[in-house]
Amino acid sequence: MSIKESLYNECKNALNLRLKVLQQTISDIETNLQSETKSSAGDKHETGRAMLQLEREKAGQQLAEIQKQFELLNKINTDSRQKQIALGSVVFTIQANYFLAISTGEIEVDGQSFFAISPATPIGRLLLSKTKGDTIQFNNRKFQILKVL
Repeated sequence: MSIKESLYNECKNALNLRLKVLQQTISDIETNLQSETKSSAGDKHETGRAMLQLEREKAGQQLAEIQKQFELLNKINTDSRQKQIALGSVVFTIQANYFLAISTGEIEVDGQSFFAISPATPIGRLLLSKTKGDTIQFNNRKFQILKVL
């Protein structure tokens, strides 16, 4: 399995885990909402119900965000090799290594550390369209691009 495939799979696993946790949260909220409906009326009941509905809306927004990230991840072709950095590129620099996909943090593959970042992040935007040998400056530090997969 290539480095890019391993990074892709780690990102997908992280996203699946977030989805599973969120689905459990939504299920818990629904259960609590149903039990709130069965409890006695009054201000306390209405406040509790309103809070649960707000939590459900927030969870719904998080679910929509996870679905967007799945869509973005599904656009990545792990077999492609670009010269210019784009979505799905694995970028090696003097300072750190990056996988432009979704922001999931640090991932270790074959003893090497990579940061899975979104192309929309500040450093992701700087890296886009660059090629091997180019240099970017981020937080007053220069990063030379050594290799792009």
